[in-house]
Amino acid sequence: MKLLTLLLFVLPLCCFSQDDLLDELDAEVEENGYVKAAFKGIKIVNFESTKLLYKNDFYFVVSHRFGSIKYGLDDFFGLDQAVTRLQFMYGISDGITVGISRSSYQKNYGATIKYRLLRQKENGFPFTVVGYHLVAVNTEMSKDNLPEMEFKHRLSYTTQLLISRKFTDKLSLELMPTFLHENYVVVNEQDNSQFALGVGGRYKLSPRWSINADYGWHLNRAGSSPFKNPLSIGIDLETGGHIFQMHFTNAQPMFENGFLGQAAGDWGDGDIYFGFNLTRIF
Repeated sequence: MKLLTLLLFVLPLCCFSQDDLLDELDAEVEENGYVKAAFKGIKIVNFESTKLLYKNDFYFVVSHRFGSIKYGLDDFFGLDQAVTRLQFMYGISDGITVGISRSSYQKNYGATIKYRLLRQKENGFPFTVVGYHLVAVNTEMSKDNLPEMEFKHRLSYTTQLLISRKFTDKLSLELMPTFLHENYVVVNEQDNSQFALGVGGRYKLSPRWSINADYGWHLNRAGSSPFKNPLSIGIDLETGGHIFQMHFTNAQPMFENGFLGQAAGDWGDGDIYFGFNLTRIF
């Protein structure tokens, strides 16, 4: 029923086409020599890509992660344990994108800003560099379980530097040094301030299909932590007006503090999650 409701909600968004997005998908280099379209989606899989919205563009993103496929038919390969994130983004200018979102995982709300610092240029600067910041609020936390909890304990902060290079018209790679601070941590021994390094990439198979993958290496995870580094692999389908990403990952949460700090799945045990990101441009 959850899946049917979600499909009824998002399928109408896929029934329209938009020439502007198709033009962007086909373009590789702007007239001024800047390289564009290193990534076609706002996200690689879990991690943010260096793509930003154009001025006055409005994006609606539905991200969905089913439960673990490990338990098979007991919960219909994760259907019964699915979580969803809805995100709205707006391009203030060609170089600044802002967004708000809500995730059913921990009933998280988030506000983001993403801005371009440097751009890759043909026969010029070799990288695109983008800054990204997230403030997230966990509204699921309850004083019944945490009597001394204050509002500040609900907050977490993420700062990332996204550094990408489009090596060829098929291959793009990205590094994501990350600082994450959680005012309340699930594992007692875990430092509130955490550091990670993300790596990701995209390989274009055809004008509309690509393979995408990203991985997050948590640099100061507590030794007693049961959580894993997130590894995600999937494919992108680029069509008029929307981008559809399908993937497998060992991290069900979709906020940075969730997939970097609380990825509970294990690829070695088959404890992974199927999911998708659907991006609609208006």
